[in-house]
Amino acid sequence: MAYDYDLFVIGAGSGGVRASRIAATHGARVGICEDYRVGGTCVIRGCVPKKLLVYGSKFTHEFEDAAAYGWTVPAPSHSWPTLRDNVNKEVDRLNAVYLRLLDGAGVKLHMGRGRLMDRHTIQINGGQVGEQTVTADKILIATGGHPVIPSIPGCELAITSNEAFHLPELPKRIAIVGAGYIAVEFAGIFNGLGVHVDLVLRRDRVLRGFDEECRTAVHDSLKESGIKMRTETEIGRIVKKGENGPYEIHTPLGGMFETDLVMYATGRAPNTKGIGLEKVGVQLDKAGAIAVDEWSKTTAENIWAVGDVTDRINLTPVAIMEGHCFADTEFGNKPRKADHRGVPSAVFCQPEMANVGLTEEEAKRTLGDLRVFTAAFRPMKYTLSGRHQRTFMKLIVEAATDKVVGAHMVGDDAAELIQGLAVAIKAGATKAHFDATVGIHPTAGEEFVTMRAARADTTPTRAAAE
Repeated sequence: MAYDYDLFVIGAGSGGVRASRIAATHGARVGICEDYRVGGTCVIRGCVPKKLLVYGSKFTHEFEDAAAYGWTVPAPSHSWPTLRDNVNKEVDRLNAVYLRLLDGAGVKLHMGRGRLMDRHTIQINGGQVGEQTVTADKILIATGGHPVIPSIPGCELAITSNEAFHLPELPKRIAIVGAGYIAVEFAGIFNGLGVHVDLVLRRDRVLRGFDEECRTAVHDSLKESGIKMRTETEIGRIVKKGENGPYEIHTPLGGMFETDLVMYATGRAPNTKGIGLEKVGVQLDKAGAIAVDEWSKTTAENIWAVGDVTDRINLTPVAIMEGHCFADTEFGNKPRKADHRGVPSAVFCQPEMANVGLTEEEAKRTLGDLRVFTAAFRPMKYTLSGRHQRTFMKLIVEAATDKVVGAHMVGDDAAELIQGLAVAIKAGATKAHFDATVGIHPTAGEEFVTMRAARADTTPTRAAAE
């Protein structure tokens, strides 16, 4: 049977765009559809605009510290509309770049929502040309995920990170519900822009799943920055007082506090509903994500999936890697699997946190004896201004092999430093390699190559060691 396309991609985010472009360069006839804007969550309403907001919010601290370095700074004022509009202009520019990339690769873009009608037929609804139907030999699903708000009374009054980028004005107070990376990043953004922030979390600390010492360092820094940490707190209902607010936040145990805006950042769900997966035999896993094998192949013979819709490691560079591997394998005669080991990541809270490899807790469960090295200090930049912000660093070493199996940092430019260390750890660097490396002085990064004394409390906890 002759199909319209060799490959059709549903979803034009980072993973889908990369897969379609690479497949096209291998000679495939490729189509792609998108029902919002080309670029996906990261470019349009995620990583990129968020980090620009982080940059904007950090100037508060720069102005405060400038006096210690001899600068006379008039009382600063901030224009949220200016920051918001400039960020959105940059998003528009990047969206245009992605459109040019698709066009330059010869990928045909269909604007609208894609839905599988059978294993080779896709119906596209919406867009300027109305309903369309196309056929393809192979199909890639790259529809990403979306923020979720729990169903409680008044939940319709809350916003998510999607809406946070387009606020008409900054509130005086905001309650952010959640303890993951999106919650702590926006807590820092709003706090830096002068908004009173209540961070509401169900547990005792933020960032569950990350290294425990790093979690504590971030949590303490957020608290010290002036953010109200409402730990071990759940929201029972949200009530709006009057036409223009404020909102009352009620807990199941009878507590209550007021705020001017409520933002939920309690998790994201894969975009799997309403795209016809059940018609073609694509199975979901227990989390509701598309189940795939190590080649990103679904349970349907000619359908693959990459990115957040598969809920493996939900990071943009991972989706790009998965999409590229798929295209090389299926259309470039270069079979290769995505390598999900040793993927570095960062949380752009204030201060930043970044890591690569195992946490100490993971290493204790899966390896034998460890050597753990840590450093904690006030960065040189703040010795004059007296700012209390501190940096924390950690290296986790497998004793038997001397390999560095984890590197973690909380502090300024953590992501930049960990990105470099990720190469070394991916290459199998040992602690001896770190020790033999001459540091650049004076820098924070030199601490990673000058740690000499291992901590004592590194007993393995895995069952085989007990």
